[in-house]
Amino acid sequence: MAKSLLSVTLKAMKAAEKDRVRRAKAAERRSLAERREAAQQAKAYEAKVRKAVIADERDRTAYEKAVKAAHAAAQQSEVERMSSEIDAVLDDLEGLLAATIDVDDHIDLETLRKPFDTTPFDMPDLEISLVAPKRPTFPPEPTYLEPDKPKGFFGKKRKLEEARAIARQIHETQKAEWASSVSALSEEYKIQLAAYDKAEAERIETLAAEKDRFRQELDDHNRSIDQFITNLSYGDAEAVQEYISLIVENSTYPDHFKVTHEFSFAPETAELRMSVTIPSPDKFPATKEYKYIKTSDEIRDVPLSQMEIKKRYASVLHQVAIRSLHEVFEADRRGLIRTISLEVGTKAQHPATGRLDFLPFVGVSAERDSFMEFDLSGLVPLATLKHLGAAISKDPVGLVAVDVTGVRKS
Repeated sequence: MAKSLLSVTLKAMKAAEKDRVRRAKAAERRSLAERREAAQQAKAYEAKVRKAVIADERDRTAYEKAVKAAHAAAQQSEVERMSSEIDAVLDDLEGLLAATIDVDDHIDLETLRKPFDTTPFDMPDLEISLVAPKRPTFPPEPTYLEPDKPKGFFGKKRKLEEARAIARQIHETQKAEWASSVSALSEEYKIQLAAYDKAEAERIETLAAEKDRFRQELDDHNRSIDQFITNLSYGDAEAVQEYISLIVENSTYPDHFKVTHEFSFAPETAELRMSVTIPSPDKFPATKEYKYIKTSDEIRDVPLSQMEIKKRYASVLHQVAIRSLHEVFEADRRGLIRTISLEVGTKAQHPATGRLDFLPFVGVSAERDSFMEFDLSGLVPLATLKHLGAAISKDPVGLVAVDVTGVRKS
């Protein structure tokens, strides 16, 4: 079964959910955006005031004071924005495990089907009929205008006949020009109508062909889902491997915290061996907040203490380990995976060799039935890892790896 069919479908669903969360966060920070806009207006006012020529010294002093106040307000607003962003990042990292507790990680494969009646056609423009050419509007046929009767006492009859002859000649010329114009417009409309009929017929023919192609692709996709579900029910190793890939793809971490997974499934022992890579310590947030120093007119970051960074990085590490075990076991309702042997670490230069390598900071093995009895809302990740007999780095920020050879593997 082509992996892309399932992955693309799941990624689309995942993208929609991330978009919903993104909109919610945007709404929460709307007040901050309003303050930022006010700060920008203050800066604009500041620039305007600086250019103004104020004759009265008393007014000048007042304006200069206002400028300084506006500038300070703008700087403080920027500090609030920057601090809010770092707070959001730190909150995300502190809640990595909590973010998955209320989420059902099971993937209902039935939802990956694409019914023909409800799946949007991928070439909707073909469903729109072409616009037929408008019938031409013909100019009115010229009418013969009887000339006025000549004035005077002599030769009125002769003059009238001459005027009538000229009028008839003008009328015939106008009528010929009119007939030619009508004929040209009619011929042009005939050509446009023929081109339209041809194009519309081609559209209808193409639409039918593309609908058949679309239906066939949906049928192929749905058959692949059927086959996948069947294979998974039999515990087929490739199907289990594919299902696990869907699970990890469906695991939504913050955009600023990239997590990757590598894994292999051994059907003979029903064991999943998984390696999870998190960002290295040097990419971990090191700022606690921002402050505006009015005396020097600068914004400075307030760094996290080294102890705080170690505490937060270790917390993230432990949360990811418990979360990874939980997501796989919870998603695997069939109980195909009995044991998970997990390593969580980062890719960095090995202190001993200087080479870029995977450094494990946590190594743990968990058995499905006992792990699923844990209450994630009440546990402490570090305590749980110790309870499972995990190998845990004492200093992951210092890139001190653990020996995972002692972690039980079937």
